[in-house]
Amino acid sequence: MRLPTNDALAALGGMVVNRDRLPGTIAVSTDTRDIRPSETFLALRGEHFDGHNFVANAVAAGASAAIVDDASALPEGQAGIVVADTLAAYLALGALARDRVRGPVIAITGSTGKTTTKTFALQALEAAGKPVTATPENENNEIGVAKFLLSLEDGDERIAIVEFGARKYRDLDPLVLAARPDVGVLTNIGEAHLEIMGSRERLADTKWGLFAGGAQPVLNLSDDISRRRAPELGRQPVWFGIDAQRPSDGARAAIVRVDDVLAIDGDDVRALPLHVDVPGDHNRRNLAAAFAAAWAAGVDPSAIAAAAPKFELPHGRYERIAIAGGPTIIYDAYNASTSGALATLATFARERVPARRIVVIGSMAELGGDAAFMHQSVGAAAAASADIVLFGGAFAPSLASGARAMGLAEDALVIYETNEEAIAWLREHARPDDVVLLKGSRMYRMEQIVAGLSA
Repeated sequence: MRLPTNDALAALGGMVVNRDRLPGTIAVSTDTRDIRPSETFLALRGEHFDGHNFVANAVAAGASAAIVDDASALPEGQAGIVVADTLAAYLALGALARDRVRGPVIAITGSTGKTTTKTFALQALEAAGKPVTATPENENNEIGVAKFLLSLEDGDERIAIVEFGARKYRDLDPLVLAARPDVGVLTNIGEAHLEIMGSRERLADTKWGLFAGGAQPVLNLSDDISRRRAPELGRQPVWFGIDAQRPSDGARAAIVRVDDVLAIDGDDVRALPLHVDVPGDHNRRNLAAAFAAAWAAGVDPSAIAAAAPKFELPHGRYERIAIAGGPTIIYDAYNASTSGALATLATFARERVPARRIVVIGSMAELGGDAAFMHQSVGAAAAASADIVLFGGAFAPSLASGARAMGLAEDALVIYETNEEAIAWLREHARPDDVVLLKGSRMYRMEQIVAGLSA
């Protein structure tokens, strides 16, 4: 989106350099590799990069201005805006873009299921014929949200679905301030990033910030904290759940069952035929969240159910991969939390396999003081769901302890130090009719195991 320069200057409140050379409108780019002539380069700083080192490259590529927090980075005679913090400036411009769109904004956050719920909502709304767009992949931090908002068109009438991630306390606040969602979907409040958040309550406070701007709440009937905090909201949530779950107060709810979805609105209960096949109760719950989000945004659930596509999970979520001459791989290692790992293992336990179920499970990250106990519970679940389990990562001993407590025999328990060791074990021992689940935190790069077996 191109923003009027005067509006951008008012939003940024920075010092203007060579104002007479500023363009009449500002279109922001943060990457010199694909910047277009007349765009404005915004120099972001990160842990391993500094855009200020590339301002001259941007100008050489045709940038008409630059937004920086260090005036010395501007080439002589170049138009620019000097701000206190370029990341905050990026979000401020994203907020300005948000002012200029007409369609509703749906924001999705939670400890698990964010990207899957976003993907299902996008697929469902597209199938129902609604104009819709969404943040790509997991671009859910300040940079990703600002980039997405600025990618919208002036006067955009599409439904915009934006994913919010949070690693630190109150991380959602600036995202909510910029995107001002009309609908806020909270998938759950689990234990992801507890080590950084400090406590479960601080994590809950952070996630609950989603509703600070007045968004219509969409909440999970299975989430204890959401049920406890819902009366604080001042407005009735739209609930979502699966199977026999129901809201207790006659509120609206979308309940996905085996062959239909219940659309509950007080005394009005409609059973809408729905024939989709997604693995696991947790993914059916994500599907229910997508229905509830669309309903909260003004789309009748019957329109979605009638046009329901073959829903597809995003990459890295229970992704089935055939290995030539080797076992079938189920790759679910985009990321891992305790609740997510338990849900995936419960789904894997129901797999009908010709031979053996094998689990390769890496450790989880940022769980705080209860990390060892959480890993023991996951190790026990792994033992209950598989014939053989391979444990890796920093908490492999805790995982193995839980598996032993569940009665897993020593000859069915393998601890590996590196992904190369796991690959070597699977090459030697896994049979073509085995099914192997890979589950672990992204930091353990379990995609290397897929690549190693595929080579």
